[in-house]
Amino acid sequence: MAILIDNARARRIFIERQQLSAPPTRALNKAGLLQLIDDLGFVQVDSIATVERAHHMILFSRNQTYRREHLTSLLEKDGELFEHWTHDASIIPARLFRYWKHRFRRREPILADRWRKWHGESFDSAFEETFRHISENGAIMSRDMKMEDHKSGGWWNWHPNKTALEYYWHTGKLSIAGRVNFQKIYDLTERVIAVHHHEPDVSHEDFIDWACRSAMEKLGFATSGELAAFWDIVTPEEARDWVKAHRDELVEVLIETADGSRPRASFAFAGFPENLGDIPEPPARVRVLSPFDPLLRNRDRAVRLFDFFYRIEVFVPEPKRQYGYYVFPLLEGDRMIGRIDMKAERKTGVLDVKRLWLEKGVRASAGRLDKLDAELQRVGRFAGVDKVVYRDGWRD
Repeated sequence: MAILIDNARARRIFIERQQLSAPPTRALNKAGLLQLIDDLGFVQVDSIATVERAHHMILFSRNQTYRREHLTSLLEKDGELFEHWTHDASIIPARLFRYWKHRFRRREPILADRWRKWHGESFDSAFEETFRHISENGAIMSRDMKMEDHKSGGWWNWHPNKTALEYYWHTGKLSIAGRVNFQKIYDLTERVIAVHHHEPDVSHEDFIDWACRSAMEKLGFATSGELAAFWDIVTPEEARDWVKAHRDELVEVLIETADGSRPRASFAFAGFPENLGDIPEPPARVRVLSPFDPLLRNRDRAVRLFDFFYRIEVFVPEPKRQYGYYVFPLLEGDRMIGRIDMKAERKTGVLDVKRLWLEKGVRASAGRLDKLDAELQRVGRFAGVDKVVYRDGWRD
């Protein structure tokens, strides 16, 4: 018989699994940061810095003693993290690199066929030239390759040398050694990621088991589709087959939805939810989340658990935007309470708050607005500005 989990408990479980239940002011050293990223699984990378870049915002929302230089050190000096692809570009614990070798093998024939079609005869020669250049001369950025007389545009119009850099990164022969102004620095993988993170090789069966098992641990409960989507490294069919093969380790659970509609049938490890230990109430403070926060990455799951629909409107034409170009979700305790449009204006030292939208039924009480202001002051200091300025008419 399936176990029914009420919505409030399901929210708290998921928030705890996403590392948002611990006090955000506990001291976080470099080792603690590595553990935090390992607990999350990965942190998405994005270049937009309306307030601060996504990876920094994701980590700051979980611990406000987070230091950017610790992340840089773990990535570029210690080799304990690497940058690659999950559902998007992400920072991933280097101990997982051996599993990514399966992704490399899967992607290589697909990308090779695609880019040969676009670049024709130039594909092989340009790719060989690029790889040889890095092997002999060391790390480069795409701007270091000679790319004269080539039109710019979408990635299908990239110069073959630039395409080669991305191809070799996606297939594991190159890795990201660092970034300058967010531009990737490419080098041979063996010069970036320590050999002990490459080994031992993982069988296909163990790879599928790790991908599904670790996804379940980090989600708490999930459908097979959610397991496949977590790392975006196995297919939905492989995840379904894993669930069928491991039914003796799993229990069926029904997750009550926030809007009271039909509960969502899911799976969890046997012993759920007691096997997760004590699930604390998340801090009552208001927290600003990145638009790329993993709590909201699965939009359908966010709607079911929090009755909160969110999408990034960066690519939506301005007249069709419901909210704004880059609007930040707001979490209070275990509830999504709204979203806020703001920008760090570093030249003037101001966090410019343009507009607040609260969810239906969420009151703009004095206490709540005080908590929001306290959080915006913290975010402003993190973004390197001196004060928070609210525009006229900023409240909905």
